[in-house]
Amino acid sequence: MFFAVVDPATEVVVERVALASVEETDWVVERAKRAFPAWRDLAAGERGRLLRAFAERVDACLDELAALEVRNAGHPVGQARWEAGNLRDVLHYYAAAPERLLGQQIPVPGGLNVTFAEPLGVVGVIVPWNFPMPIMGWGTAPALAAGNTVIVKPAELTPLTARRVGELALEAGIPEGVVQVLPGAGTVAGRRLVEHPDVRKIVFTGSTRVGKEIMAACAPSVKRLTLELGGKSANIVFADADLEKAAATAPYAVFENAGQDCCARSRILVQRPAYDRFLELLEPAVQGVVVGDPRDPKTEVGPLISAAHRDRVAAYVPEDAPVVIRGSMPEGPGFWFAPTVLASSDYAALPAWHDEVFGPVVTVVPFEDEADAVRMANDTPYGLSGSIWTRDVGCALRTSRAVQAGNLSVNSHSSVRYWTPFGGFKQSGLGRELGPDALDAFTETKNVFIASE
Repeated sequence: MFFAVVDPATEVVVERVALASVEETDWVVERAKRAFPAWRDLAAGERGRLLRAFAERVDACLDELAALEVRNAGHPVGQARWEAGNLRDVLHYYAAAPERLLGQQIPVPGGLNVTFAEPLGVVGVIVPWNFPMPIMGWGTAPALAAGNTVIVKPAELTPLTARRVGELALEAGIPEGVVQVLPGAGTVAGRRLVEHPDVRKIVFTGSTRVGKEIMAACAPSVKRLTLELGGKSANIVFADADLEKAAATAPYAVFENAGQDCCARSRILVQRPAYDRFLELLEPAVQGVVVGDPRDPKTEVGPLISAAHRDRVAAYVPEDAPVVIRGSMPEGPGFWFAPTVLASSDYAALPAWHDEVFGPVVTVVPFEDEADAVRMANDTPYGLSGSIWTRDVGCALRTSRAVQAGNLSVNSHSSVRYWTPFGGFKQSGLGRELGPDALDAFTETKNVFIASE
């Protein structure tokens, strides 16, 4: 079975990629299982050295990887270079982890008590199509550092960079079977990874609907699981904020990657006294977003991933939608969608207010006070990220504590730094990725007591 990979900016087929069967998936799992003992027992310093070599191979191929992502995912070239660099940096960061994977000595009477952080075994990393390279690294790097073997299942739409990264791992000296890339359908290869008894953990990034299905499938074997799922994040702008900066940056907090980002701040809440002025400032900011050929270094936003996804996003902006600002987009081939701002006094009736659109559509609504802002921000089953704009430090702290989200920024829109934890509240996920504690998700704590009498 093959899948036609299409360039989202040109609608031209880039390559036909073979998709793994259940039998091929089983063979890959068996290979990873056989490779695990040697990788687990490798000296920590040697495992770190190989991860550094892996990072250096990625660094040597940054332009190649970025060009692949431009063709495969339609990402602007500047963004694609950043993504390849993020993969390199995450590998470098966790290359320091094997020698720092420390246990504890706990005082107990009658002997010595120590703990060990033991690797799990075979880990399946199921990667989405919106950020293929970074998210592959977020699961793969700490899993390898902890001594696990890894099978990466990329999305059917975007397998090309994952496949090349798997080749770079071998070129760097990572042993055969330790890192494998398995292009396949989610309903075939993905499902088999989730159900396979020899896969000890699944790391999944994707929709909340599929995440729930995976969680249910992992339950019978109590398979370890990390989920990073959907989001419907709020960008809260108080009246005392730097409105010029808040408005100038708001489009990039939701339209970057064409809005195909679970951290997208797709609900902008503006305190009523500043509402009209904010919309005035937002209009030129939205219209200034450069949507175009992802190969052009000036491009800031590329196309949506597929025709089907473009149709899904368009359904949230019917002809009678309350559009107050609309950006530009190219004509001709490509899965384009113009940045779009909705505003309505009856905002609660808009599907785009409630649902994760996963496209360049944002709704702007007024709020009255701090309590109202928190109520509106929390009125969602999701809780992944968000932003708070205010000059009042006390307000910023109170609102940060009150908003139910795993990653918040004050007077900025940053969501992910690889040296800090990332993950969501509520139906936005389970567990945390990145940061110094990520290895905990890829190890089991073993407690050993040694009697001294």
